[in-house]
Amino acid sequence: MTMDYKDTIRIAAVGDLHCPKTPDDVLRAVFKYANEEAEVLLLCGDLTDYGKPEEAVTLAKLLSDVRIPMLGVLGNHDYESGQPHDVERILCEAGLLILDGDFRILHDIGFVGAKGFAGGFGERALQPWGEDVLKHFVREAIDEALKLESALAKVQVSRRIVLMHYAPIAQTTYGEPPEIVPFLGSSRLEEALNRYPIVAAFHGHAHHGSLEGRTRDQVPIYNVALPLLQRMCPDRPPVRILEVPCLVAT
Repeated sequence: MTMDYKDTIRIAAVGDLHCPKTPDDVLRAVFKYANEEAEVLLLCGDLTDYGKPEEAVTLAKLLSDVRIPMLGVLGNHDYESGQPHDVERILCEAGLLILDGDFRILHDIGFVGAKGFAGGFGERALQPWGEDVLKHFVREAIDEALKLESALAKVQVSRRIVLMHYAPIAQTTYGEPPEIVPFLGSSRLEEALNRYPIVAAFHGHAHHGSLEGRTRDQVPIYNVALPLLQRMCPDRPPVRILEVPCLVAT
């Protein structure tokens, strides 16, 4: 048996929906476009604005017309009211599968999701030294990276696509005020990405960052925060579409 490339799988990705702060007509256009143009929809966190169940109910209604598989991760805003499990339950009932250190295989692609966390990048990343509160902060970043790496290790197909909320590299935060960059992501997430074959990774959170970057090992990273896509791509719906060759056995 050989494997030939035939056709493509189109992946739609967007994050930072901030429902209901973002107008309904914008979100409807996003979901309509993804439903018509892609085979899978990825939602990269901050799905609600204050993490309230009633916000999730509003978003669930808007998602009701989407017929393609939907995968997502939660973001920091989805935790704001201390009810992330209720938010997740409501969105799952609407057909959105929330990934939190786990994966789903669709179209022979392993989709791996984790929220991620902050802490900074490279040599300037925060280290677990000093007060207990700082150690706990860094521990959270490490735990999220380990969660991502564990899920990547379990995928038994050759291609992986990652979705997260926080940025794994500094490049896609360029454009943000330097003072807040350490709170936008963690290079500990990049370390996990570089250990496995990754087609691409998507994240949100950096509303004023840059659209694209690459890890040290040249994994493509796409910032799909909705406000960024609106600003940088004003002539089309704020959704990133990635075409992935579809493997077909012959």
